[in-house]
Amino acid sequence: MIISQTPLRMSFVGGGSDLPAFYRQHGGAVVSTAIDKYVYVTVNKKFDDWIRLSYSKTEEVKTVDGIEHKIVRATLRRLEIAGGIEITSVADIPSRGTGLGSSSSFTVGLLHALSAYQGHYMAAGDLANQSCLIEIEDCGARIGKQDQYAAAYGGFNFIQFHQNDSITVDPIICRRELIEELEASIVSFYTGVTRNASDILAEESQQMEENDASRRVMGRMVQLAYDLRCELQSNNLTAFGEILHENWMLKRSLMDGISSSVIDEYYDRGRAAGATGGKLLGAGGGGFLIFIAPPDRHEAIARALPDLRRVDFRFEPRGSRIILFH
Repeated sequence: MIISQTPLRMSFVGGGSDLPAFYRQHGGAVVSTAIDKYVYVTVNKKFDDWIRLSYSKTEEVKTVDGIEHKIVRATLRRLEIAGGIEITSVADIPSRGTGLGSSSSFTVGLLHALSAYQGHYMAAGDLANQSCLIEIEDCGARIGKQDQYAAAYGGFNFIQFHQNDSITVDPIICRRELIEELEASIVSFYTGVTRNASDILAEESQQMEENDASRRVMGRMVQLAYDLRCELQSNNLTAFGEILHENWMLKRSLMDGISSSVIDEYYDRGRAAGATGGKLLGAGGGGFLIFIAPPDRHEAIARALPDLRRVDFRFEPRGSRIILFH
C-alpha cells in the first residue's frame, strides 16, 4: 500500500498569468504558498485484474478505457498501468471549486503515488510538469500551471512562467518572523459557493487572446507579483494588503463571473471591519475569501461576515510526499 500527501495552495498575486494564452506572449508570475490542508491518495494492488476507484463516487471497471474519472484514466494511460489496482482519495477540504487548487493537487498526488507503486522516484519538477500534461493536454482542461507547481514543490514561492514554456520556482527569501507575521495576518472564510474553475479560466484565456485591455490588466498583475516579492524580500509586510487589494480589483475587472454582488458585499464588509486588502482565491466566482488584517481586527471581520465559515490555514513548507510505502 502507498499513500501520498499533497498540499492545497493559496495564491496571492498574479493568478491568470499562468495561462498559456498570456505567458507565451508576455511571461507570467505569481506569488503563492502551499497550505496545511491536503489531498491523500492511496494505491493498493488489487486481488484481481480489475480497477477499483473510490473518490466522491465508486467505480469498478475492467479496463482503463472504462474509467469515468478523466484524470485517473489519463494518468493510468500515461503510466501504462492496465489494471489490478485500487485507488482511493480523500481530502481535508473535499469540495471542488473552492479556489485551493484541489484538482491539480489530486493529479500531483495520484501521479506521485502511482509512480511509487511502479518503483519510480519522481522529483518535484517532473511531478509538476507531468501533471500539467495530464490535465491540460490529455484531459483538455483550459487551466493554468501554477497549481501543479505549488502542490509539487510546497513552500512560499515566486513562480515564473516563461515564454518558452519553462517554469521557475524560487522560494521567497525573508525573515522567518515575517512569514509568521504574515500567517497571523491572514483570515480566511469559506463562502459556500463553488464553481467550475475550468470554465472561468477558459473564458479568461479567450480574453487574453482577443482583448488588448485584458492583457494590459494582466500585465499590471504580473508587475504586482514582482513588487510583492521585492517587498517581502526586503522584509517589509506593510504593503502586502494594498498590493492584494489592487490585484483583486484588477482581476475582478477582467470579466463577469470572477466576482458577484454577494462576493463584493462580503469583501466590502471585510474592508470596512479593518482589512487592508484581500481576494477571492482561485479563478473566482466562489470558494474561499481571504483578508489581510492586523490580528486584533480578525474577530471584527468575522462578526461582519456571520454567514461565512471561518477556516484557519497555515503555510506548508513541503510539497507532495509519500507518507506510507508498504
